[in-house]
Amino acid sequence: MQDRYRAYADLALSVGLNLQAGQRLFLTAPIVAADLVRVVAAAAYERGAILVEVNWTDDDLTLARFHHAPRDSFAEFPTWRAEAMLAAARRGDAFLSLRGTDPALLKDEDPALVTTVQRTQAEHSRPYLSYITGHKVNWCVLSVPIDSWARRIFPDVDDPIEDLWQAIGRACRLEEADPVAAWTTHLQQLAGRAAQLTDAAYDGLRFVGPGTDLKVGLIDGHKWIGGQSTTESGITFTPNVPTEEVFTTPHRQRVEGTVAASKPLNYAGNLIEEFHLRFAGGRVVEIKAAAGQDVLQGLIDTDEGASRLGEVALVPASSPIAATGLLFYNTLFDENAASHVALGKAYDECVRGADEMTAEALLTHGVNDSLTHVDFMIGGSEMDVFGLRADGAQEPLMTQGEWVD
Repeated sequence: MQDRYRAYADLALSVGLNLQAGQRLFLTAPIVAADLVRVVAAAAYERGAILVEVNWTDDDLTLARFHHAPRDSFAEFPTWRAEAMLAAARRGDAFLSLRGTDPALLKDEDPALVTTVQRTQAEHSRPYLSYITGHKVNWCVLSVPIDSWARRIFPDVDDPIEDLWQAIGRACRLEEADPVAAWTTHLQQLAGRAAQLTDAAYDGLRFVGPGTDLKVGLIDGHKWIGGQSTTESGITFTPNVPTEEVFTTPHRQRVEGTVAASKPLNYAGNLIEEFHLRFAGGRVVEIKAAAGQDVLQGLIDTDEGASRLGEVALVPASSPIAATGLLFYNTLFDENAASHVALGKAYDECVRGADEMTAEALLTHGVNDSLTHVDFMIGGSEMDVFGLRADGAQEPLMTQGEWVD
């Protein structure tokens, strides 16, 4: 296990963060992953980090609040934490998030309270998150196996944690002879695909599949991004590990049609299952879900921008994550098994000239803004994707979930 931890730490710090000597590291992780965190911290210091700070999370503490706290107290928030993270971002610290939680942690809790907690956290975190979404700092998100998550995926095995580690190893290319070299090649391929789509300059995309016929308009001057980003100071990093997507920013007012989720969405400790959304004029105007509809409605009601799209991403159905054959109940993995879209805030880096626009100008240009950003999966082996031209012509980009080359 120590060898596995060291390999994962190397992946996080080299491929993910590209941690620089002299940087401080702000690390968020579940307290049950303390053994891994210690290895990551030691590896960070070996790379020249001058301080590693850890922000612990804990599912049991979250449940304690929902079970015992006064019902009118859920808009309370530890402001010191948001202030500390904002100060770290302004200082130029690196941010690593090791995420692990029970996918169904809050399934039996009041959806209104879940919505209040999510909205409150988003409101207080917004100044810090502007540094993340604007890629002003190097940051990376990975997932770490915990027992409740592992048992959700592997309910009938003796050691689900081991099975989940093996699945993560395959998805993250840790089984390659040289994982870092394998990632270098993969990231170059993603960058090449993104460049091709940027050069194509489509007016929009069309998704056609079971329960889906959706047209997504794209912003004038949009760029596609795949794999890596670069900070203002010139640090190249990989925000999500694993990553199989190329993505861009849709026009907030030019989304029409119906889309069916191809996988359940794990959001705020709830599983939203078998859901459909209908868009008109760029906004969600109708939702249906077999489970979690109240939570989904709460997400969409977060603010005006939460009912609009902030991201569209293409992922081949044969990606390494999809090849595991697993439903991870974890958006970081499941979104890299299928093409997806995101409700909420858009990534400014996907729009040429965004740095020179005011917030009002970005909205006018079609760039969505919101307190939230939540991806959900729509692709798979039965999905066709077309690039749309301004004259209405459509060109095949993906057939049955695979790239058309």
